Amino acid sequence: MRRLTKGEGVTGWIFTIPYLAFTFVFFILPFLWGFLLIFSEWNLISPVREFVGLGNLIEALQSRRVHAAALVPFKIMAIFLPAVLIMSLGIAVLINSFKKRQGLLAVAFFLPYLASGVSMSLVVKGVVSYTSPVNKTISSIIGYVPDWLGTPSLAILVIALMIAWRFSGYYALIFLSGLQSIPNELYEAAQIDGAGRIKSFFKITIPQLYPALYSVMILAVGLMFGVFTEPYMLTGGGPNLATHTWYLEIYYQAFNTLRAGYASSIALYNAIAVFIVVGIVRRIMQAWGRAHGWED
Repeated sequence: MRRLTKGEGVTGWIFTIPYLAFTFVFFILPFLWGFLLIFSEWNLISPVREFVGLGNLIEALQSRRVHAAALVPFKIMAIFLPAVLIMSLGIAVLINSFKKRQGLLAVAFFLPYLASGVSMSLVVKGVVSYTSPVNKTISSIIGYVPDWLGTPSLAILVIALMIAWRFSGYYALIFLSGLQSIPNELYEAAQIDGAGRIKSFFKITIPQLYPALYSVMILAVGLMFGVFTEPYMLTGGGPNLATHTWYLEIYYQAFNTLRAGYASSIALYNAIAVFIVVGIVRRIMQAWGRAHGWED
């Protein structure tokens, strides 16, 4: 193998500098600054910062609002994960069943992901409004209009399904690439053995989709700890903190109460929760993969 000359090494570093500078300015510096803020009380305006030691971390552990924010991602996840997996896998299978126009179909299903969370929230808010055609139809059937955003369980349902709708097209593309990488010989052999479509789907398709399923699960679980726009636009975190997420609490403490240090301590707990939960999901998915013949 030929060794790089000194000039080639310098050229490589020159091309890398913009990326390194971007990473340092927008990731490393904010992380270090936020970590230092944890140990101080600062209102983002005053030049004076009061050192409080571990006070912010202890207060966050005892806060009812933080406790609520820690539970909400799991409530949303309980609905979001099965919904988005079924929707995205169904979309991928549908697109893959077409011999032509697959690209056009993929773009059509991908469009909701490209839309802003604000615009989609406004659409959903209109759909669940008291006078919407959907609610009028429901009222004619059951005799009353459900308070979609004022009832805790229904508000969680609306937010979870909205996020699933938005991300199903994106995850479907991941599944589609996995479907198209499965050898047809496996299905032909299964057909010879007398396996039907349903059995082939669960015995061949799902296990062979492990790499795609692994990626989607990690992305989807991590996403739940960064939800902000949907509850902010639809419910503001209510009713009674039922949809109050980590990011809503961080935003509230940083910009409403002007407690930057306290907000940073909550962000630290959020990061710890993400690492723990994603780590657990990763282990579970790896164990499932090994059980179906995949190596780590």
